Amino acid sequence: MRPPRAPQFPQITVRHGHERVDDYAWMADREDPRLTAYLLAENAYADHRTAHLEPLREAIFAEIRSRTVETDLSVPVSYRGWWYYSRTEQGRGYAVHARLPIARSEQRPTLVSGEPPAGEQVLLDENVEAGEGDFFALGDLELSPDGSLLAFSADRSGEERYDLVIRQLATGAEVDASVKGIGEGLAWSADSRQVFYTRLDRSWRSHEIWRHEVGTPASADVLVLAEPDERMFLGVSVSKDERWILLTSSSKTSTGVWLVDATEPTTAPVPVVPRREGVLADVEPYAGGLLVTHNADRPNFQVSWAALPGPHGVAPWSDLDWSAPDELVQGVEAFDRFVVLSLRSGGRPGLRIVPIAAPGNGVDGFGPPHDVAVAGETMVVAAGATPDPSSTAVQVILESLAAPPAVYDYDVVAQSFTLLKARRVPGYDLTRLRERRLWATAPDGARIPISLVWRADVEPDGTAPGLLYGYGAYGIPSDPSFSVARLSLLDRGVVFAIAHVRGGTELGWGWYEAGRLTHKPNSFTDFLACAQHLVDTGWVAPDRLAAEGGSAGGLLVAAALHRDPTRFRVVHAQVPFVDVLTSMLDVDLPLTVTEQEEWGDPVGDHTAYELIRSYSPYEGVAHGDYPALLVTTSWHDTRVLVTEPAKWVARLRDRATDDEVCRPIVFRTELDAGHGGRSGRYDAWREIAWEWAFVLDQLGCATT
Repeated sequence: MRPPRAPQFPQITVRHGHERVDDYAWMADREDPRLTAYLLAENAYADHRTAHLEPLREAIFAEIRSRTVETDLSVPVSYRGWWYYSRTEQGRGYAVHARLPIARSEQRPTLVSGEPPAGEQVLLDENVEAGEGDFFALGDLELSPDGSLLAFSADRSGEERYDLVIRQLATGAEVDASVKGIGEGLAWSADSRQVFYTRLDRSWRSHEIWRHEVGTPASADVLVLAEPDERMFLGVSVSKDERWILLTSSSKTSTGVWLVDATEPTTAPVPVVPRREGVLADVEPYAGGLLVTHNADRPNFQVSWAALPGPHGVAPWSDLDWSAPDELVQGVEAFDRFVVLSLRSGGRPGLRIVPIAAPGNGVDGFGPPHDVAVAGETMVVAAGATPDPSSTAVQVILESLAAPPAVYDYDVVAQSFTLLKARRVPGYDLTRLRERRLWATAPDGARIPISLVWRADVEPDGTAPGLLYGYGAYGIPSDPSFSVARLSLLDRGVVFAIAHVRGGTELGWGWYEAGRLTHKPNSFTDFLACAQHLVDTGWVAPDRLAAEGGSAGGLLVAAALHRDPTRFRVVHAQVPFVDVLTSMLDVDLPLTVTEQEEWGDPVGDHTAYELIRSYSPYEGVAHGDYPALLVTTSWHDTRVLVTEPAKWVARLRDRATDDEVCRPIVFRTELDAGHGGRSGRYDAWREIAWEWAFVLDQLGCATT
């Protein structure tokens, strides 16, 4: 069976004096039956080309399943007289969310012989909600303050538009389902009668915040805040003490924040952080004031104190000096007796505890801080769920590439850990794994961290297969985390590495700035430098290296591929953002205007046009040899439209040297999924197994 070829209908456009010829521009019309036919033909070819891998796929799926505790319970957390938790059941693809009265069990509830705790109240069973549908994703799940109602949002297509449902907890009766097609974020008023939510415009931007009274038609809802600036996204949440509704308007360079008194939900929002270009901020209400995390005076952010707005407007901020200039502050969470500061230092995340010595005394009310001590250069620490503001301990999660997540209670006074639960991996000896941190050198001299995990008997002798993963955009760090599915790679001798390229925030806010806009090419050269370092140090054989990335990470690996087509044996590009120039030139596409602060504006800026054109993978497809390629996408993806990978693959098929035996190009579209792929854990495991099997086959280690 020969690979399909898409029809060509050249379209010529001219921008900034440059003429572009796009043979596949017609694919922008998703209603065009020729696009559907092409995607189905590619899926058929993908099935044909990978049919011989069925035994390997089944073996990997079985491995993932056998190493997962299928019937399990999350660590219960206490709040307002209840233990709250979620649990999974063998054979069921989604979670069950439930609670148990603390009066019934003062000890955290557990599963007994696989059975749920006696007397539990099921809040939401996602399996029931999903039914026989092809896709289900839970958005938000919020209990009313009086504990009588449950509000949740659900996406049933993958398009990230949610329907709001409100139910009585006592009876399970549906009391309201009138609000449809909303965005993320829900917040209850204190009287449990009003729900705040976001609306999306045609570009999938949350541009409005509305207030809905339970039991009334959606047509009676009240607009609370509108944001006409197409760069800005609105968000809504509730403060930890449930005293305030927080409304935010944020872009990648500025933030505005308003408060609504949750006890008076119909009052107008009060501005507490006026929007200033270049200033990002986050607010945590506390004891009659505000803890403001911001970058107004320090690139890596800091925390300041401000009184609540009075008759004279917004109060000035007073710096709290809780962090050093080289530490990136990512946020704060305020409890009655302490504040938890999330930060990054030396490429690693950390937690800092600030005692509250005199509540309500503003700058003078805090004691000396201390750090949550975590050993090892590869261990990641993060704050878990601690909803009770009166708690004397905070939930902390530790994990790494070789260590599954372990949940602890951290006593902030004794500065001690109590293990609550360590994730089990049945039938697998985790002591066989090793991990470490490496540093590559980029062409401009920057040192790029690499996180590495491998099986203990694999030696850095230049013969092992390897997979290099990267993302590097939007300031999102790619911190090491444990994966059961990844064990199937490690078991077959694959060395797994994460390239912490510029564009994330692993090494601070400057690390992000050095990988966006005019500096975006640093991300690609960083990734190639990491690949070269793995080969030069003997960790990976030069002809057995794979690359993988999704979304903006798909752009990363594709752009690196076009810069050096000989570096990788196989590249897996997941929902890849590969037609960057076309998308950024079309301001009518979802998210394009908001993305200009990340990639630049090629419409109005000739320099941005030329830079994006220089690295956009679709523009960079040349005639010649390419490695094996696995390109995966989803029909309902609203972030990276299916058009982008479809056009890229079509052009590759036209220009790549035809060697489908040794270097196949396989393109697969999930027809019932969105940006995150298939829903339900079993379907997700099968998707991963399918992808791993292709990569392993190309690396020469497709053993069952």
